[in-house]
Amino acid sequence: MDTGIDSPRAGALRGVFMVLGAAALWGTTGTAQSFAHGTLASTWVGALRLLASGLFFAAWLALAERPAVARLSARALPWRGIVLAAACMSVYNLAFFAGVRACGVAVGTAVAIGSGPVWAGVLQALARGAPPAARWWAGTLLAVGGGALMILGRGAVGGFDAGGVALCLLAGLSYASYALVNKTLVARVPAGVATAAVFALAALIALPLAWALAGAPAVAGADLAIVAWLGVMSTGIAYLLFSHGLRRISGATGVALALAEPCVAFLLAVAVVGERPGVLAALGLLGVLAGLVVVVRAELAPREAGRA
Repeated sequence: MDTGIDSPRAGALRGVFMVLGAAALWGTTGTAQSFAHGTLASTWVGALRLLASGLFFAAWLALAERPAVARLSARALPWRGIVLAAACMSVYNLAFFAGVRACGVAVGTAVAIGSGPVWAGVLQALARGAPPAARWWAGTLLAVGGGALMILGRGAVGGFDAGGVALCLLAGLSYASYALVNKTLVARVPAGVATAAVFALAALIALPLAWALAGAPAVAGADLAIVAWLGVMSTGIAYLLFSHGLRRISGATGVALALAEPCVAFLLAVAVVGERPGVLAALGLLGVLAGLVVVVRAELAPREAGRA
């Protein structure tokens, strides 16, 4: 019996906490955007966020992971996976911010993030022939349902925008695909190196797309500060935590734990923006948290069985 700190269960718990830390940083995205002037097109918000994260990762590699970089050659990197993950992340950023602008922050975020775990479970079943356990699905669906209650309780449901919803569903699919591809990348190369390569390439893909879709950017000073926060904190540091966490837990569970993001966004909306949600939203928050507990238990169960 392995009782050390590196036991499978302890490693999985560290992975869970890393992903929850990433979700907490992702949860600041909506509040940060609420301070924007609205002059910067949504596609440019996504593209410049990737550019800022790329600059952050360049500094990170130079300062924190220079030995790992020195041991690797460009030829040794798994470029096929990196290109696929970068394409997924580019589509996610462009679709997410455009969908949120069309549907509203609450609805758009809920559709994108709520659909992500479902996409991840389906993709994992198709790619690996190993669908998540029934307990995982129960926890995920409970958390998704809780997220829907949070939206209703905040009075955030307005007119139905089919295009916006489609973009948010595409964002959820792209995010789930990125997570599953990234899971294979971080098993082959250091997480910091893999994440830096993916986001640098994603920025190179997204910038010309943003120019083609929205023309030259109109950037105000406040918008630059918000993009810097989104790029460094809610992308750079968050995805470093996420990638390190994926070394220890399944890709589908990593995506499911991202449902903690709307919980953080909910609390920030109350504390910072001054929203006063109703009882239904509070019940939804409890539903998300209960669902996440079930998902974590489902992730830990095989490891606990292995130690029995």
